[in-house]
Amino acid sequence: MRLLIIFTLLVVLMACNAYRPLADVEPVGETPWKTKVLPAEPQRTDGDPARGLDFLAHGDYIGSGIPLEIMRKQAPKMPQDSLFPRNELNAGLPYFMTAFIAPNGAEVANGNCFTCHAGEVAGEMVLGLGNSWSDYEGSMVAMGSLMRFGMGVKYKKDDPETIAFEDFGNFFKVMAPKIKTTQPGSNPAFRLAEACMMHRNPEDLTWTEEPHYEMWDYNIATDTPPLWHVGKKNTLYYNGIGRGDFTKLLLQASVLGVPDSSHSRRSVEAFRDVYAWLKTLEPPAYPGEIDPQLAAAGAPLFNEHCSGCHGTYGAEETYPNKVVHLDLIKTDRLYADYIRQSGIVEWYNQSWFANSEPASRFEPTDGYVAPPLDGIWATAPYLHNGSVPTVYELLKSDTRPTRWTRSGDSRDYDYERLGWKYDPEPKSKKWTFDSSVPGYGNQGHYFGDKLTEAERWAVVEYLKTL
Repeated sequence: MRLLIIFTLLVVLMACNAYRPLADVEPVGETPWKTKVLPAEPQRTDGDPARGLDFLAHGDYIGSGIPLEIMRKQAPKMPQDSLFPRNELNAGLPYFMTAFIAPNGAEVANGNCFTCHAGEVAGEMVLGLGNSWSDYEGSMVAMGSLMRFGMGVKYKKDDPETIAFEDFGNFFKVMAPKIKTTQPGSNPAFRLAEACMMHRNPEDLTWTEEPHYEMWDYNIATDTPPLWHVGKKNTLYYNGIGRGDFTKLLLQASVLGVPDSSHSRRSVEAFRDVYAWLKTLEPPAYPGEIDPQLAAAGAPLFNEHCSGCHGTYGAEETYPNKVVHLDLIKTDRLYADYIRQSGIVEWYNQSWFANSEPASRFEPTDGYVAPPLDGIWATAPYLHNGSVPTVYELLKSDTRPTRWTRSGDSRDYDYERLGWKYDPEPKSKKWTFDSSVPGYGNQGHYFGDKLTEAERWAVVEYLKTL
């Protein structure tokens, strides 16, 4: 088939949720624009990359956690050289956990950013790749209750371990019922932040018993984007809502456990180094064979049909930072509509994040940002909700399966179509994605349909080189 083409031619869970009807979602109305550039804003670029990786791996940005002596008994053992070196306190802990000293001197542990931002593809673990093998379909409510019960049995009320656990315990309790997903591999990070911020005083981030806004019962989760794209972006998150200072925006996972904004203020300074590390992060090279003639035939096709939104690659790279309107991209709009109406937007823009320097803010759009495509081969599944298993199907919409099942083994990689091998007739629920579920539709991004079959395969081959 390839020869024929060459001759033709030469990208730490949860209670039951009820769906809120789409009729309750405010329509966008007439389309005032099709695409628009989201402009760059000043960033602090004086950080140290080596210190940034060390802080992600060993820093106390979550603020509180589970006593380290308990975590050491429960956590899986990992080799010392797994992804990055560990300091003495973290020796033997898995890469997705960090042990640190709480403000009161207790040794605690919690998840770190690599829980979501280290993933496995083609049998290899890749630092910075979104973890598409996370599964939040189960309930963590019972786990939270058991965790609090265990703390009460082992420690006294005034023990330093109990005090150090308190903030994390409070926020885990309110977060757990809100993040149960309906799709394997989907990440509920936005819902986690929404649930925790809902119970924080916006001025100083301290705990409040009464919520500051309401949340939908229905959980909308997304695919996890790779961290190596951050260095090219002017905004963060799928709809470009994250504006202003990236060190604040990148720190949002800290709301799961920090006691207040004074703790976050110290972490923001360290996140200058984290941002510096992210700007040095490169995608993994495609591990399979590449047909150079076919890839060369695909390059001008990509530049003609795709580069206007996704940028150019090679000696002189460009990335336009464009958001594409929902009426043009036509992908499942529920996530964008949900964020536009969430109480988190007003809360955030009245909070410490937005009203202290360096300031960040939330400014949602009526669309989705076309991402950079560096390392696209590794980032399956595709679209913001992870509903499409391969690049080929992303470029030929009538081949997209409604339901598809992965084996659960990252070695089951489709080197021809670029993405996950799958069964289009699922025999079980495990690792089965159902695009008929609201918020997880596989429609839209029809731009590849205009290509001929030969042109489509050429573009797929070219994308292997990015």
